[in-house]
Order: sequence, then structure tokens, then C-alpha cells
Amino acid sequence: MLGHVNSFFDELGERFRRAASRRGVAIEAPTLSAPVAQELLELARVAAHTQERRFAPLASFVAGLTAERVREAGGSVSPDDLAALIREVRLEIEPAPASERDPGQQGVQGA
Repeated sequence: MLGHVNSFFDELGERFRRAASRRGVAIEAPTLSAPVAQELLELARVAAHTQERRFAPLASFVAGLTAERVREAGGSVSPDDLAALIREVRLEIEPAPASERDPGQQGVQGA
């Protein structure tokens, strides 16, 4: 794991490992790296502010599903690569700051 995020997530990962074990599936406890955690928080922020607040955790879940599918397909799931993947999608859905928008798209001022 790159950088410790919070002991809560270490304990949560262990709880998920045990829950899977109770269902007859042996897995490693999932871990959360600092770069991925930061990007997930940013993705959740964008989802909450551009869609609905309740979409934030679901957006993070979809990012996790995507990470697993990338891994299954043989792609890189290093913390830096996953963070970059999440960032790329977040930037696609995040509105550009007003200072970066095309002035013609901002509407007519003073009319």
C-alpha cells in the first residue's frame, strides 16, 4: 500500500476479508492507497455536486468495479495507475471552472 490512509480502512478491509471467508471465498484484505483514496474522494465530490448527493458512494463503487475489471483484463492496478484512471473520468464529468469556459457559453451578461 502506498501511504497509510486511516486505520478504519485497514479494519474495514479485514472485515470484508472475514465476511468473504464466511462465504467460502479466500481473499486478501482489500487495501486503500492514499492516491486512490484522494481520487475517490474527488470523484465522490463531483458526483455529489453535479448529480445527486446520494450518487457519491455509488460513483466510488463503480470505480472499484472498474478497477477489478481492469485487473481481470490484465491491466495495471498500481495505486498510481488506478488514481490516474479515476482522475481521468472525474475530469470528464467535472464542469470546467468559469474562468476556463468559453465566454460564448456563459450567457449574455447585463441583458
